Amino acid sequence: MNQKPNFQTMIARELKSYVLSHREDDEAFYAYLDKVRERKERVVYPPLKSFEDLEKYPEVIEQMRTDSGKNFNQNDLS
Repeated sequence: MNQKPNFQTMIARELKSYVLSHREDDEAFYAYLDKVRERKERVVYPPLKSFEDLEKYPEVIEQMRTDSGKNFNQNDLS
């Protein structure tokens, strides 16, 4: 029987790699989400509230990509 790694001591990049190769491991997935939520510069977007908001969707996606790229570089979450 294989022992699971200690997710708390893994850096985000290692944990992301583990999650991608062990997709059935819910514990690892939630540990990764916890690490993402701990990021200081994490941007949280509110849900779309109307059909009119859908018209802005391309701009929202582009803004998320831009912000994500900034956070990606600052927080080493590749």
